[in-house]
Amino acid sequence: MKKTSRPLIAALLCALAAGEAHAVDGKWTPQQILDIDPQELRRLGLEIPPEALWSRDGAGLLAAAVRVGGGCSGGFLTAEGLVITNHHCAFDILQQHSTPERNLIEKGFLAATRAEELPGKGTKITLPHKSTDVTAEVEAAVPAGADDLARHQAIERKKKELVAACEAQPNRRCQVEAFDGGVSYRLLEGIEYADVRLVFAPPRSIGEYGGEIDNWSWPRHTGDFALLRVWSAADGSPAPEGQGSRAYKPPHFFPVAKQGVAPGSFVLIAGYPGITYRALTAAEMRERAEQWFPRRAALLRSWMDLMEAASEQSEAARIALADRLKSMANREKNSRGQVEGLRRGKILEKKEAAEQEILAWAAARPEQAAAVTARNELAAMVAEQLRTWDRDFLLDQVKGGPKPLELALTLVRRAAEKVKPDLEREADYMDREQDRLRERLRRDQKRMHLPTEEALLADVLRRAAALPAGTRIAAFDALAGTGGNATTILAGTRVTDPAERDKMFDESTGQLAARRDPLLDLALALDRDLQERKEREDRMKGTISRLRPVWRRAVIAHAGKPVAPDANGTLRVSLATVQGYHPRDAVTLEPQTTVAGLAEKNTGRDPFDAPAAILAAAPKAPASPWADPRLQDVPVAFLADGDTTGGSSGSPVLNARGELVGVNFDRVWENVAGDFGFNPDISRNVTADARYLLWLLETLHGEAAGPLLREMGVR
Repeated sequence: MKKTSRPLIAALLCALAAGEAHAVDGKWTPQQILDIDPQELRRLGLEIPPEALWSRDGAGLLAAAVRVGGGCSGGFLTAEGLVITNHHCAFDILQQHSTPERNLIEKGFLAATRAEELPGKGTKITLPHKSTDVTAEVEAAVPAGADDLARHQAIERKKKELVAACEAQPNRRCQVEAFDGGVSYRLLEGIEYADVRLVFAPPRSIGEYGGEIDNWSWPRHTGDFALLRVWSAADGSPAPEGQGSRAYKPPHFFPVAKQGVAPGSFVLIAGYPGITYRALTAAEMRERAEQWFPRRAALLRSWMDLMEAASEQSEAARIALADRLKSMANREKNSRGQVEGLRRGKILEKKEAAEQEILAWAAARPEQAAAVTARNELAAMVAEQLRTWDRDFLLDQVKGGPKPLELALTLVRRAAEKVKPDLEREADYMDREQDRLRERLRRDQKRMHLPTEEALLADVLRRAAALPAGTRIAAFDALAGTGGNATTILAGTRVTDPAERDKMFDESTGQLAARRDPLLDLALALDRDLQERKEREDRMKGTISRLRPVWRRAVIAHAGKPVAPDANGTLRVSLATVQGYHPRDAVTLEPQTTVAGLAEKNTGRDPFDAPAAILAAAPKAPASPWADPRLQDVPVAFLADGDTTGGSSGSPVLNARGELVGVNFDRVWENVAGDFGFNPDISRNVTADARYLLWLLETLHGEAAGPLLREMGVR
């Protein structure tokens, strides 16, 4: 593989030799980094040997890049278990500890001592430990002659068996992930720490400076930072939540760089990007581009309108809905960006042209006949999927809207799954998930605002009533037939009572039905529709697992060079250079922003309403030890041409020596559709500069931040 990796880097080096900064396509696995010639990595800019980043047994500096919660990244900063991530990745902890009288979301938080650190209930941090190729075991689990549904079920069972064996070891969190749709499968073994505490988060007016106006945009002046600490047992092993006796001492951490970045600096982004779509066929991409993303954007916008209206009327509603609204806003703008980016970049047209080229190449090679067949069958699968698309889309979204309905559906499915053998259950309801599931159902009490939930449920019922004939949802039709509506359902339910909901968690399907609770009754009926939907989706996944690897092997063979697999939530590395870009004709954007720019953008009104202390200190920022001599100011954020996506939030951004220079938190609007195809001209990720974090700590908290700055080795 080392020889075949050379064309990728060689093309890059030609560009560099010509004096041209060039983005590196791909979110590379740590194993792939080891297969690139070290001399080529050094010429790219890396100053430490690749073996210092990762070794074949999984040890190395990249082991300091961790998964935070369910969908973010982070990295250890010190030998005392301090972890950097994004403000929005720690938002749930702030919400847990906020009340109208002590609103930490708005005011921010600093633990002046370790005794003051706030427990992050339900927040877990997972450290990478080991990666094993299990392709042969997974493929051997599929019975001869299995149809696509049986194929999917066999693969899922084998994955669960592998995970169960892995998690028989103490404190392990394991997953089996497909790469390139099933070209290979890997068992990823992590060590999970449950005692995670909040150390620092800036005020919301810093952590979200610019709000949705600036989201997915540049220039940015957002201090999207949070600091957490992992606590452990005395011997360093994971401790139960809240029971750690000392700060965890990680074997590797990213020291804060003494010097920051400048245009042309090499940087490396290490994190857990969630999902990209570059391996899809043209037909699959068209369904995403023309159906899924536009419809998701419209649905989320309507739900956001309801939630925003409630938040304006009530402080209690504002706190309860804050993180859901934030998440929806992010996904809604992302969806619009995907649609616009696909159109502007002509990505569908390019994909179809590339696919036709590969088909012609494959058609001329008898050994590739199966690849042509696979691609055609994938296209036929999409055509079948479109027949029930409207119905399936609404079913897929119902758990993301009204919270009481989500809770009821979770309780109903939990009751149905718990009577099955563990390995036959849906993954979210296996024994390994029960504590998380119970805790989530408890925490969600603070994330509900009942008048808004009623409005959201009414909206779902209206959408169901508007479905065309032949694609109706039986549960909603039955409810309409009895005259039920959102008001009567929520007025008569006990699901929204936390004590009753806790009892329901352990009840059987019969016991839930015997309650004659209107929301549970709706959930019991709707669960049947959802299970029918799931069976069809599982059959489709089986089809994909059978066909995608055949097609992808042909794509990779045609490319004649390594191809980074689509993101799938596993540890990846992006290689990048700090540089600006040209988003449109006659416009050039510089790669760094400053505190002076933040003050200039300030209007005194949300979302450009910086704290008075920041504005007062801004004129003195050039004299700060954290100021950049070239900029003559404290830098706030910078652009690089890294290949990132959702899940990359919180990823540590490192310099050529493996030192922390910032934390990734966004990418630019023009690059949102980079999930479908890489464009080096506009591939830009947005990083909050570590020097701004240090300046914020000192400016907002003075001497109280001293212990933290000393721990990070910068004072």
